[in-house]
Amino acid sequence: MMKLVVLALCLAYAYSCGVPAVQPILSRVVNGHDVREHSWPWQVSLQYQGSSGNWGHTCGGTLISDRWALTAAHCYSAGRNYRVLVGKHNLLEDEEGSAAIAVEKFIIHEKYSSFLIINNDIGLLKLAEPAPLSDTVQPACMPADGAILAHDSPCYVTGWGRLYTNGPIADNLQQALLPVVEHDVCSRSDWWSFQVKTTMICAGGDGIVSGCNGDSGGPLNCQATNGSWEVHGVVSFGSGISCNYEKKPTVFTRVSAYVDWIRAKLLNN
Repeated sequence: MMKLVVLALCLAYAYSCGVPAVQPILSRVVNGHDVREHSWPWQVSLQYQGSSGNWGHTCGGTLISDRWALTAAHCYSAGRNYRVLVGKHNLLEDEEGSAAIAVEKFIIHEKYSSFLIINNDIGLLKLAEPAPLSDTVQPACMPADGAILAHDSPCYVTGWGRLYTNGPIADNLQQALLPVVEHDVCSRSDWWSFQVKTTMICAGGDGIVSGCNGDSGGPLNCQATNGSWEVHGVVSFGSGISCNYEKKPTVFTRVSAYVDWIRAKLLNN
């Protein structure tokens, strides 16, 4: 059993995690912009099936191995049928190398809470079959246990969320530069105050660029010193007033605070 667990935990590294075959174009553009196709190959679209039988995008997610993806706990609703799309750039087009894979199990954190204050907003998606790893489908790396990013560290949020407040869902995958805001700043009374815990990461907050509805569950991509990309955050919440609101940066669940939890779930599932 232990050998199987070690294998599962190391799958991402066996496939050169966090090193896309197509390098992303890293630039600051107001409200984000279309990514270079397949430059974030760990990005997935979490979808559920409506009463009409059609599938629709609800959240983002991050492939961390060929059988597992990270997302937000708040993306789960009981009774829904879920799938993930891997290897996608445009959600409306048939694209070579992409695949739709059923979700075998949706695991949410046991202490997840959305009452008054959101906490432990993290979940794991176990795929019903392995994702077809390729140049367009690759896992992201996991951060080191307990890792804390420095203030202003340049990270990128990616997703198919709304292009602007109350706007349409994006067809093409978007990216935006969101510098990290350290906890001592983000927890100030005129920022997020007590709503931000040390198990979270804030990024952005300039009133210009942020995540938006539909980006939930998706990654905060941060580049390690060796050049690989790590998923340091899972999009959790933002301002209810506007997607782009000054001193209300996008708040992410800090993945490095949940490494032991992730390991335990892979061990037992």
